[in-house]
Amino acid sequence: MRIFLLGATGSIGTAVLRELLSAGHHVTALCRSDTAAKAVSDQGATVQRGDMRQPEEWSEALKDQDVVIHAAITFDDEMVAADRTVVDTILSATDHRSTPLRVVYTGGCWLYGDTQGRIATEDDGFAPLPAFSAMLDHAHLLMNAPALVTATLHPAMVYHEEGGVFDGMLADIKANRPVEIWGSRDIRWPLIHRTDLAIAYRLLAERPDLTGHFNAVAQTGVTIGEIAATLSRSHHHDGRQTCLPRMAVLAREGHWAEGPMLDQRLSSARLMQATGWSPRYSTLQQTFPLV
Repeated sequence: MRIFLLGATGSIGTAVLRELLSAGHHVTALCRSDTAAKAVSDQGATVQRGDMRQPEEWSEALKDQDVVIHAAITFDDEMVAADRTVVDTILSATDHRSTPLRVVYTGGCWLYGDTQGRIATEDDGFAPLPAFSAMLDHAHLLMNAPALVTATLHPAMVYHEEGGVFDGMLADIKANRPVEIWGSRDIRWPLIHRTDLAIAYRLLAERPDLTGHFNAVAQTGVTIGEIAATLSRSHHHDGRQTCLPRMAVLAREGHWAEGPMLDQRLSSARLMQATGWSPRYSTLQQTFPLV
């Protein structure tokens, strides 16, 4: 398949690109910098130079694609506007197509809000944080477009050997500081290793008959206190933790920090049943073993 990938050199996209190429797909990746372009071309993918905020640089490249995977996000003040630009460009790409365009859009676990202790599924509805609510609107625009066949993938908190969502904790551990925890040690994070997530993207890209919302979760919900303890043991850290109160976190980090302080449990049953997807990394110890 011919697949256009946005976000190919990001924390998630790096694994998605590798997975798509290993499965034999022809991937064209949007690259803003020379460094990104080299990383993509060295793996055998086609480079499309451009910025997601400036679609005139890359919109023509969508015409010959079978699939678009949108795994890019800016996490800045222009996040919503940049995402809407990509969505509008994808919608416009269908104007002269004879067949529907397959789209895999990225939502996220924070769109569910606090799940109040229950294990949430795609049928439970959403309660997005205000900063991310527009992403749900964008997903619905794509899923309701008659010339598109769209699946929205909602990753759990994504980690990998170098960090991902664990970046801050690992930085504390390497600096021999107490591991800073936001809000409460009892907050639960649904987790997924980026390699497992990349497989989920590929499977949905290959199945245009599957539309709607799909959660990608390997561990339903693990307390951040337990996560910090596991990382500490794996890196010979003494296990010290410090808890920063919620209001102090928001004052220092801004409104986006509401996300990591949501207590969430999520199910991936729909994705598993529809595609046969099964996570390879079902425990943190597989990635961060005791040494």
